[in-house]
Amino acid sequence: MNFRQLEIYRALMIGGSASRAADLLNITQPAVSRAVSELEHRVGFPLFDRVKGRLVPTPEGQLFFRDVGNAFQGLDSLRASAARIRDFGSGSLKIASLAALGSTLVPRAVRRFREVNPHVSITLQILSSSAVRDHVATQQFDIGLAADEVDLSGVDHSLFYSVRAVCVMPADHPLAGKDVIRPADLDKMAFIALSPEDRARARMTESFEVEGVRPHIVVETPASLTVCALALEGVGVGLVNPAAADGFEKRGLVIKPYEPAVYFKSYILFRPDAQRARLVREFTAALNDAARAGPQA
Repeated sequence: MNFRQLEIYRALMIGGSASRAADLLNITQPAVSRAVSELEHRVGFPLFDRVKGRLVPTPEGQLFFRDVGNAFQGLDSLRASAARIRDFGSGSLKIASLAALGSTLVPRAVRRFREVNPHVSITLQILSSSAVRDHVATQQFDIGLAADEVDLSGVDHSLFYSVRAVCVMPADHPLAGKDVIRPADLDKMAFIALSPEDRARARMTESFEVEGVRPHIVVETPASLTVCALALEGVGVGLVNPAAADGFEKRGLVIKPYEPAVYFKSYILFRPDAQRARLVREFTAALNDAARAGPQA
């Protein structure tokens, strides 16, 4: 079989008729029929039943079309790669990040990086930390930022970010006038919690248990960003990564220090040997610069 036969077969399956396939490829209907017959001869089984002048896919034809579709997806990926090279010229960088950093610190790093590399194509996806790790481990992404609960096997990694939790609440909350929020202040208080598997959540729980405190958990969510949004709506208070709270204060969210210190930690993940790539090194430097400079830079 050859590529042209497969292309005509695919057009026929998508178009639903020989005339439509001919229109899609700007060829004649007899050319479509001839290519299909040749392909059937090559594969050794009928791809279509001929019913009252119409071509109806056989079960074998449907199964074969699935694999042909997968092959064309690979071709589409090559076309996209060629388009990126044509449009950007000097390469691409794929970044995956947890939400807390992906909506705040990472965009600032992207701005810094593009000041030096304006022609590099960048893909940025916001994913759960476990998905970030999996995408980097399978070499689908070059760089990942993930919370410290992820499995770090199979990826190069280093500690990237460690920051103290802050307490967030709406402006009319009873705790809004306090300078510092302590565990005793949260006892029986409506509380928006991170997911149980989150290690920062475990550290928060330890700080409560030491004081014999039990907040009233009204919502659980995996993202500090969502905790901020819920707190802004008056659902309760929460302890969050301060990076996720960036920008919420302007919308009315109250942000207070929390004692004792509870830390959010994140790792930067790399594909094996990816740290050797120039673009990866430069983006890592931009991340570190953005982290040091803070939200106003």
